[in-house]
Order: sequence, then structure tokens, then C-alpha cells
Amino acid sequence: MSHSSATDLPSAPPSESRRTTLGVFLPSGLPGVHQYIEALAPALPGQEGFFEIGIPHAEAVYDGPLIRAVYRQALQEGATMADLLRTVEHAAARACVVVMSYWEPVRRYGPERTALALAEAGASGAMIVDLPDADAAAWHEMAARAGITAPRFAAPDLPDTDLDLLARLASGWLYAPASTAPTGYRGPLDLDGLEASVRRLRSVTPLPVVAGVGISTPALAAAVSPMVDGIVVGSPVLRALAADPGEAPALVEEFARAVCVEEQPVLPV
Repeated sequence: MSHSSATDLPSAPPSESRRTTLGVFLPSGLPGVHQYIEALAPALPGQEGFFEIGIPHAEAVYDGPLIRAVYRQALQEGATMADLLRTVEHAAARACVVVMSYWEPVRRYGPERTALALAEAGASGAMIVDLPDADAAAWHEMAARAGITAPRFAAPDLPDTDLDLLARLASGWLYAPASTAPTGYRGPLDLDGLEASVRRLRSVTPLPVVAGVGISTPALAAAVSPMVDGIVVGSPVLRALAADPGEAPALVEEFARAVCVEEQPVLPV
């Protein structure tokens, strides 16, 4: 099956238009995750839709209770990198895949070994949300050698000098959190603040910008969509899977319709 690269998201100069795409986050180690991948893949938007697969970690500080609970159960049951790689391979046969990880699992497995293994499993890229500054350049080089991209998490309060360095190293895209709360947040979003953050990112890089965290409803996704090139949803889908797995594909389709509006203008810098 042929897919466009999830790390080669649609983007355009400010004077042009483009289509925002949708990614669905699923944690590796989630019971039934392979079946969920099979059920949700057809609901992704065309060849641009993608899966973001999370690597279980005990200190998942950016994640809320729902994802932390999945990670904790997976680790208690002995989840390994081999399990993650099988999940990536399963997802990559159906859609593009970007892996989301904290640094510690990568450091423990070996950064170069991780990059090569992810590439072999079919991942397009890997985003390490807490990548240490001291390891950033080496990780980006290893990812490039392995043939995967290394998107970066760009916190809105990142100092200008740090953002400049992050943008120079990043490949694939930059991730703009729509909320500073942990994942699973279901409150209102500061859309003006997010718009300012996205403008700031676009001023320092031509890379596409992806938003996630707190985009809990299709209505919020529709509000965020004109600002960015991609949106990732995770906790809303996980809640739907827990409540009624059969209804989750319809929710993904609803998010896709809200996000993937044809020919919407790009937010100018």
C-alpha cells in the first residue's frame, strides 16, 4: 500500500492555500491496538492521514491520566521495544506512521539502534518530546542516516534562541501544543495564543506545523485547522474506544471532516 509521507505534510507559502490533514494517536501497549489500527485506518483522510504511535514510558509528564494509565499497564505487563516495533509495522502497512516517545526509552534502547529499527519497521519519523539539548544534534543526525525525520515539540514559551536551534535541527514538522495542559485536557483553548505560537513557528521555519493536545472535539479541530498543516487527536479517540470500539471510526471520520477542508487559506506569518 502506498502512502504519502506523514512527515511531508501539505504546506504552502502564505499566499497559497492548502489542506490540513489528521493524525490519530494510539499508544503501543493498548490492549487490542492492532485491531483498533485496522478499524481506524479506513477513517483517516486519504493518503495524508497518519497514525502517531506512542512508546510506553513511566514518566510521561506531558500526558494526562488516560494515556499514563495505558503506559503503566503496558509496562507492568512487560511491554518491550519489540512490541512497539510490531505495532509500528502493523500500522505502517495501512497508513503513515510517526512515533512519539520520551527520551528515556530511546536512550535505554540506544538512539541509533532505535532510529534504524523504526525505519525498518516502516515509520516515517519519530518525535521525542523531551529531547535533551545535549543529545539533539546527534539524534537528528542518527535519524537522518536511518532515513526517518525528526519532528520537534515546540513549547510556546521556548526562548527565541532555543527555538531557532530547534527549528534548524528539526525535520518533517514542528508540533505546536494547542494547550499547555497534559494530554486529555477537555477545557477551552486559547485560540489567539495558539495562533500567535503558530505565527512564531512559521517565522523561523518553512516546515509544516502540526497541533495537538486539548483538541477534544471536532468543533475545536475545525477552529484550529486553518492555522496549521496537521492536527493530531488522541484522548478523544481512546475514550471512544473504551466506551464503544465500534463507534470510534465514526468519530475519526467526524474529526477528519472538520479538519480536512479543501483549499483553506494558510495563516500568514
